[in-house]
Amino acid sequence: MMLHASCVAFQGRGLLILGASGAGKSCLALEMMAFGCALVADDRVLVRRESDRILADCPPAILGRIEARGVGILSADPAGPVPLALAVDLDQDEPDRLPIHRKLDLAGLHLPLVLGRGRVHLAPVLLQYLKSGRWDRDRP
Repeated sequence: MMLHASCVAFQGRGLLILGASGAGKSCLALEMMAFGCALVADDRVLVRRESDRILADCPPAILGRIEARGVGILSADPAGPVPLALAVDLDQDEPDRLPIHRKLDLAGLHLPLVLGRGRVHLAPVLLQYLKSGRWDRDRP
């Protein structure tokens, strides 16, 4: 399945970045790359289910390329395929200070979802989520 999205990876864990055209997907991907993430795909992401995980990859025609508005197309070392660990939707606001665990249904599986429209400092938050997950008060 092809999605209009971007994707980066950190230590083998993929972040799917969703949003309409102009929502900031490429900009967020570039910020994440500045924090040490690797580019999987920009603008179009191939996703497929493999057993109990969802893999993200890049279409060959855009491999290793990312758009920087007002600058042009930049080159990047490609990563992937990578299992997705998290998704962020740049089209939706998060109304709650401490939100419930949101999920994105994709290919018959559930992926943790962060609502990120208008959020400043989103990149370091998402990087920490990829590194360590979200604390759950039900943990022992």
